[in-house]
Amino acid sequence: MLQVREGNAAAFENLVEKHQRRLVMVLEHLVRDRAHAEELAQDVFLRVYRARERYVPTAKFSTWLYTITHNVASNWIRKSSRRKEVNLVSSPSGSMPVRPLDTMAKDKSTLMPTRLADQKEMEAVVREAIQSLGERQRMAMLLSKYEGMSYNEIAATMDLTTQAVKSLLSRARGNLKNALDPYLESGRLSKSLDIEEDGG
Repeated sequence: MLQVREGNAAAFENLVEKHQRRLVMVLEHLVRDRAHAEELAQDVFLRVYRARERYVPTAKFSTWLYTITHNVASNWIRKSSRRKEVNLVSSPSGSMPVRPLDTMAKDKSTLMPTRLADQKEMEAVVREAIQSLGERQRMAMLLSKYEGMSYNEIAATMDLTTQAVKSLLSRARGNLKNALDPYLESGRLSKSLDIEEDGG
């Protein structure tokens, strides 16, 4: 990033190549749509490039990158929610066009583990359980489990206290455990998702 700050275009291309795949994955979990995740990832890298001259390496680059990512995703989710509210109000049938994810996750969690035919289906259950979390719990969990960030790094990324991050992660783990209990008890998901308490 210091080379990018000095105007090195090749360094920026390398930076994008190194972080793009994981960034899109995190964004896809947050916004629940691959195409939008890819668009938002481009927006994140555009913001990184525009802010390059102001970059100061006071923290890990990934903390700075995911702070921008969190802000971009939060803005998109807020705007998307407002659009959905307008659509719901104007819906002629008065019924919700889609089932809430938390309801879908509960439905999924009542299926017998023997119904999970293959690894892809198990991964889909885990993905849906993660998506049923609230935005902040989901972001904290993704940064902790997929990016390996400490409580302090997550706190810096999300502009929260360390204690607030611990609380968020504790609630997220509890919610995931409730959604995935039938599968966790059978041992079929033990390798797909570790939701046990960690040391941060």
